[in-house]
Amino acid sequence: MKLVRYGQPGAERAGAIDTHGVLRDLSMLLGDIGPAQLAPRTLAALAALDLSRLPAVEGQPRLGCPVAGVGKIVCVGLNYVDHAREAGMQPPAEPVLFLKAVTALSGPNDDVRIPPGALKTDWEVELGIVVGTRMRHVAEPDALAHVAGYVLANDVSERAYQTERGGQWDKGKGCDTFAPIGPWLATADEVADPHAIDLWLEVNGRRVQNGSTRDFIFGVPTVLSYISQFMTLEPGDIVLTGTPAGVGLGQKPAPWFLKPGDVMRLGATGLGEQRQVCTGG
Repeated sequence: MKLVRYGQPGAERAGAIDTHGVLRDLSMLLGDIGPAQLAPRTLAALAALDLSRLPAVEGQPRLGCPVAGVGKIVCVGLNYVDHAREAGMQPPAEPVLFLKAVTALSGPNDDVRIPPGALKTDWEVELGIVVGTRMRHVAEPDALAHVAGYVLANDVSERAYQTERGGQWDKGKGCDTFAPIGPWLATADEVADPHAIDLWLEVNGRRVQNGSTRDFIFGVPTVLSYISQFMTLEPGDIVLTGTPAGVGLGQKPAPWFLKPGDVMRLGATGLGEQRQVCTGG
């Protein structure tokens, strides 16, 4: 199932995309799509619905982050060999972890606001994992059973804040609007293999990233199990799994970065597309 939240910020309603691409209203059945609605029993009940019997939503409403009540966003850095190399680093022996602030969350087509004084705002198309049931010290073979579904994400980053402001990547990762998520949450049954997803991103129509989750250094079960050894993952938490090569920092012959007026488009197999216009902070 493809679950969405549509409407203005703070007033989103639950919806779903049917097999014909029509947005259907779920709000009479669900108050929202948050941690409680990600339980396996609830998702199974939703999957059994005949969406054609639900009201179609007219027009093209704004789409919000498809998950409400996200508790934390845990990210994996340098999870593709080609991206590690373009960053001038060796592939890590263990997953590199950092956090993005939940205040960075935004809809898939909302504007991305470049912070005042920022000079190195960058793009990163990623596969996101949405946790469905609590994970604490979970073994790798059991990890996928805890996944509610998958999302497309743009891990927008301000590189100067990230690496030139006294340490800790989080400074360049958590700015407002720096975590566009969606357009939909594809439940786990919609994704046959999370390690066979193609990802791409364009800036002003120029394709800069082409990658595949086949090239993960650490696959989804490894990442989830690893994180769960250090912190409890709760329903609704989002895990971002890293980006392939082609970010602004790695462009040749010289890095280049986003500026107001630039347009990003990105997509992933089965997870839809996003489009963001960059604005001043």
